[in-house]
Amino acid sequence: MVLESEGYLDESCLGAAVMPQEGVRVRLDLPRTDDLADIVFLANNRKIASHLATMPHPFTLEDARRMVQRSAVLNSTHASFAIRMATTGRLIGQATWSALEPGGPVQVGYWLGEPFWGQGFATEALQMLVDHAFAQGDMRELLADCRVTNAASRRVLVKCGFQYRDQSMARSLGAGGSVPIERFALERSVWRALKHWGRVA
Repeated sequence: MVLESEGYLDESCLGAAVMPQEGVRVRLDLPRTDDLADIVFLANNRKIASHLATMPHPFTLEDARRMVQRSAVLNSTHASFAIRMATTGRLIGQATWSALEPGGPVQVGYWLGEPFWGQGFATEALQMLVDHAFAQGDMRELLADCRVTNAASRRVLVKCGFQYRDQSMARSLGAGGSVPIERFALERSVWRALKHWGRVA
């Protein structure tokens, strides 16, 4: 995703924040300091950074520490989770939803380490992330972007019910400049219908 956003952070935590429900093959929870080696190993990849807005390349141990610190803050405008294998607990990526500004649009984003691409893990993680965002927030819709060249991410968004809006340009730190993106949205009413009818195929 291009605009995974570091998110607007305020200090009004929700206290005992509700965590996403565990999925069949992956689960979402908070990254920990014992995940730092896995984070650096997976995130230090230009193929990943070039598809995100704010991920640097090279990705250092200090970058991983900042990611863990930011994820510790869960509130009504931001939540950031480690994507883990349900069976082993190994961190394989990150999923985030956050308001770009107070009261503003809510953006979702995610990344997976390259060894885990193409196996359906991103779709399952994004479904859990969307459920968590709509359950915890009062937003009318969720927004998501992907690079025009990122067909895999586009498929994930469509499988999760996101609908194409338009094309634009966005800055990507990892790509070293502006890149063309496609913008998508998922309205709360559509999400409710998908929950009632079952996920799209």
